[in-house]
Amino acid sequence: MAEIAVSVLDVEEENAVDYFYNIETAKIDFFHMDVMDGKFVERNNVELMKDYTLKIHNICMTPIDVHLMVENPRDYFDDFIDQGADRISFHIEACKDKEEVMSNIKYLVSNGVKASIAISPDTSIEMLYDFLPYIHMVLIMSVVPGKGGQKFIPGTDKKICELRKYCEDNDIDIDIEVDGGINNVTCRDAVSSGATILVAGNYILSSDNYSKAVSDLKEEYIEREGE
Repeated sequence: MAEIAVSVLDVEEENAVDYFYNIETAKIDFFHMDVMDGKFVERNNVELMKDYTLKIHNICMTPIDVHLMVENPRDYFDDFIDQGADRISFHIEACKDKEEVMSNIKYLVSNGVKASIAISPDTSIEMLYDFLPYIHMVLIMSVVPGKGGQKFIPGTDKKICELRKYCEDNDIDIDIEVDGGINNVTCRDAVSSGATILVAGNYILSSDNYSKAVSDLKEEYIEREGE
């Protein structure tokens, strides 16, 4: 069964604690923190996401999945490790060379955090191949990084398929997370292509029933798997 990570990108600050509690009871698998520095993407929400991460760590049992959409990701690792992150994804596009990518991976792992690499829609899967044996997950962006509520980019399923096939052919056991435009329709293409974790924000946040929205995503996966 695919796991569900819920993005808190558009959660209103005054309602945040109630939302965190209510969404956790919907049986999600991860809280997903979209962290932006105003440079790698236009919006800057670093301080808010640090605050949200600490709040979730203090009041919830659900693991925290941090997605760094920032320049110089190493500058942000310690803050989110200290706030309770279980897994941190950094963008390969934010690294100047392979040595920096490997250094980031080693630093995260040595500090007890699962390491993940994120790639933007225009980045080819081949850029990741050298690093796959050393990381826990790949985060494939199915929208342009930086804004919530975007539509799933057609053709993302082919990228997911390509990555899954490469991993199977090379005996690499890795999670594939897909982030952006996920709903009870697009989740079918994502999971049938090989995704194991789905990030959903607006689809769940705008629902009147969080539990039903989460279960709908999981049930769509089950139905597709049985076809």
